[in-house]
Amino acid sequence: MTVRVDYPIINPLGLHARPSAKFVSLSARYPCTVWLERDGQRVNGKSIMGLMTLAAAQGTILTLETEGEGEQACADALLALAKDRFGEEA
Repeated sequence: MTVRVDYPIINPLGLHARPSAKFVSLSARYPCTVWLERDGQRVNGKSIMGLMTLAAAQGTILTLETEGEGEQACADALLALAKDRFGEEA
């Protein structure tokens, strides 16, 4: 079964290098595949370069997709990270 969920980028600086690195580091802890999609562009969620190509500014809606072992736990952890603004100030 695949977990697929849309969520907005809420941190003011968007998904720049530091949050992308945190996302990749967290996703690497899980054996499942991780994809992020924006406007039809789909990238590997375990690739910092892939995430950077999305150029996701504040307010951008991304689709997270996880599939395989640990998919739900991975999706939950990544969504919690995003909701916490990737650890950055508001």
